Amino acid sequence: MPIIEWGYIIKKFLFMFLLPLAVLSAADKNNKVEEPVSYETNVTFRDFSWGTSMADVVKKMGKPVSREEVNGLTSLVWENVEVNGYTTYMLAYFSKSGLQGGTYYFLTYTMDELMRCYSEVRQELRDRFGPTYLFDGIIRELRPYESSWNLPGGYVYLKVNTRQGDPVTLWYSSPELTKKVFGDIKPVTAKK
Repeated sequence: MPIIEWGYIIKKFLFMFLLPLAVLSAADKNNKVEEPVSYETNVTFRDFSWGTSMADVVKKMGKPVSREEVNGLTSLVWENVEVNGYTTYMLAYFSKSGLQGGTYYFLTYTMDELMRCYSEVRQELRDRFGPTYLFDGIIRELRPYESSWNLPGGYVYLKVNTRQGDPVTLWYSSPELTKKVFGDIKPVTAKK
């Protein structure tokens, strides 16, 4: 049999078996109802609600290694706090009305680990809070990367500056602290 005939037979054979599979697959997709995607808008820090007392946070987290007062806020620092499988320094900020925000400084030891840490944390935040307008994809280039979420329940900001050797930094703030730092800004809720 000539090669041309074999090619025709193979194409016909594939067409006969693949077409019904494609039709069945498409029909199956049409029967599925997509669930609406909803993202969190309530922001907490380490599962503490905004306004939680300093005593309650210390009771759960243990004794901090440092305490400092600046601009009406008391900052407490803890070492070796695990976040997403990474070791961090954790800072919590308190006003007279309780917990107002917090920051994690991730300890990474190589550029690969730093980039992986930023990417993993960014993806976890994106899955939790949704897409964001301030979002940089990570590429191997020495420059700052940042993502932020301004939500009704607070503000979340993730950054790393590879050029200056800054650590991956994740900052959470209550609406009250966000207003104090940035002024009046509109919250943005992610949509699919």
